[in-house]
Amino acid sequence: MTVETDSNANHSNLEVEPPQPLEDGAIKQVPVKKKTSCCTGLKVFLAALSFSYLCKTLSGTIMKSSITQIERRFDIPSSVAGLIDGSFEIGNLLVLAFVSYFGAKFHRPKIIALGCCIMSAGSILTAMPHFFMGYYKYETASHAVLSVNSTSSLSPCSVDQNVTGVSETLLEHPDSDCVKEASSYMWIYVLLGNLLRGIGETPITPLGISYLDDFAKEEDAPLYIACLHTIAMMGPIIGYLLGSLCASLYVDIGFVDLGSITITPKDSRWVGAWWLGFIIAGIINLIAAIPFCFLPKSLKKQEEENNDKISSDLSKIKEDQSKHRESENHQPVKWSVTSKGVTALPAVSIGIFLGGLIMKKYKMSMIGATKFGFGMSLTAFLITLSHFFVGCENHVVAGLTVSYDGKPVAHHETALFSVCNSDCKCATNQWDPVCGDNGITYMSACLAGCKASTGHGKNTVYHNCSCMEITGSQSGNTSVILGQCPKSRDCSRKFIYYTVIQVISAFFYALGGTPLYMVMVRCVHSELKSLAVGLYTLIMRALAGIPAPIYFGALIDRTCLKWGSGSCGQRGACRIYDSDAYRYTYLGLIAGFRLPSYFLAFLFYTMVKKQYQARGPKSTENGGQESVPMNKEANSKSSEYLSGSSDVEKESCI
Repeated sequence: MTVETDSNANHSNLEVEPPQPLEDGAIKQVPVKKKTSCCTGLKVFLAALSFSYLCKTLSGTIMKSSITQIERRFDIPSSVAGLIDGSFEIGNLLVLAFVSYFGAKFHRPKIIALGCCIMSAGSILTAMPHFFMGYYKYETASHAVLSVNSTSSLSPCSVDQNVTGVSETLLEHPDSDCVKEASSYMWIYVLLGNLLRGIGETPITPLGISYLDDFAKEEDAPLYIACLHTIAMMGPIIGYLLGSLCASLYVDIGFVDLGSITITPKDSRWVGAWWLGFIIAGIINLIAAIPFCFLPKSLKKQEEENNDKISSDLSKIKEDQSKHRESENHQPVKWSVTSKGVTALPAVSIGIFLGGLIMKKYKMSMIGATKFGFGMSLTAFLITLSHFFVGCENHVVAGLTVSYDGKPVAHHETALFSVCNSDCKCATNQWDPVCGDNGITYMSACLAGCKASTGHGKNTVYHNCSCMEITGSQSGNTSVILGQCPKSRDCSRKFIYYTVIQVISAFFYALGGTPLYMVMVRCVHSELKSLAVGLYTLIMRALAGIPAPIYFGALIDRTCLKWGSGSCGQRGACRIYDSDAYRYTYLGLIAGFRLPSYFLAFLFYTMVKKQYQARGPKSTENGGQESVPMNKEANSKSSEYLSGSSDVEKESCI
């Protein structure tokens, strides 16, 4: 009898106000209702979506921060590394249109959960080649010297490097290494894993944003989306920290004697534990899928209510429990509370959040949001141009950037041999740099003309280097140590300037990001929001995400001064770049693409202004808005008017 009464009470509680004597049933009913609201609330979805955003940006950042390690590990040029990086966009592009259009018709949270699981599988697949390849073997001329059980009287200059260097094993076993070289094609699995991760990431943005915008108040949607992107910006922060940590660990850590490694993380041949970050990313992406499995297909739309209703006391809300139960569970996030995680985030996070907050506070119209967003983007672009004047000098490398007497040489005018090393039998295809007291880096101890060595591993020191005598040193020392010479302190100071410019530029660019994003969402019918976000992402992937890493990589390859060499003599990864050519190529290409985009932005703004003013010609009196504000409560204090006009104002503006 009691069970039947409780069951009836649960059903009737959705439509009829609960009876006055609640003492008997309240204890049994209230906990059930709280659990339901917790699992179906918009805040729960916002938290789950924010975490999934953080996970996907974390995974993407790990790929970005590991691409150099992958390039070195598989001995591939930057153009191939760019193809691997662009495979994420290819995977995204394959299913984006389908998911964006048909995904909104199905259970959106569960589709997002499936996407997180696929992202997890893709991240783990990316790391798999590490466990099936042999130990990493970097090119070095020191192996011939270090293989002898002695600590001195060994002369790199007199060793026939063409026989004992990279080609030694090849001459003894002409087919073994070349057959094993096929293992370098395992970068294809990295490409496939990244492609699979792109497929899994597809439903998160279009379905998540449309779900959030469908069931949130019109006035709160920009702030929710700003909070979403602000929290998502923690992903790159954590990702770069994790990527930096993994890069500082040797790739085969735990399997080789680290004392026998002659290179350091500052060496261009160093490969960090790139695979570790992808394993971690795979695990957290799998965790991100769990909350979406328990969320409903749809929620009740948050009721539009006046400020006096929001601030009413608890006793009044309890009198109309069934009417306000949904409102209690979906109250908007207070920006003052949210900002307590925000203050520690970088300028991008603050910019995104402030963009949404400004849009909510000033009730920006479509025209105002478009103007504000493009204005901030143009300001950021103009600030970015100052990057051209901030850059470090090239590494001082004998035979590549300077002559052996320390005089600068033109780009690609290499002269690896000089009088000081003409009697040495040195290989020119090796990169095993050493540094002298004169601040000059030599490609190898042999090319430095060194006659003896002491120590082993990272502590190896080469003595009596004849090329040091040409320029001399302040201490008169003719010894060199392993590794490249560090750049000047002026380079470190310029890096600070570069970072400051980057932070300021990123802040202004992010400040206009949320308004422009909301313009895209609010310009279409409610049922086409997912498709709009999907098409936006589709165009970004097709025109920028896929081709950009490839042609950027191809142009960067043209600035390489010294290529690495594989065991079969093939060209490997670049060891050193021309810093000036790299800077002008990279920044010039970015500026060349962004500048014409502002002409298209002006055309878009003109179209929005014309079309939106045609639909709402009369200006509002408050704030001097040129059109009806995007936040629906701007022109009326009546909740009845808002509920009656909300459907009309959702119509397309174009």
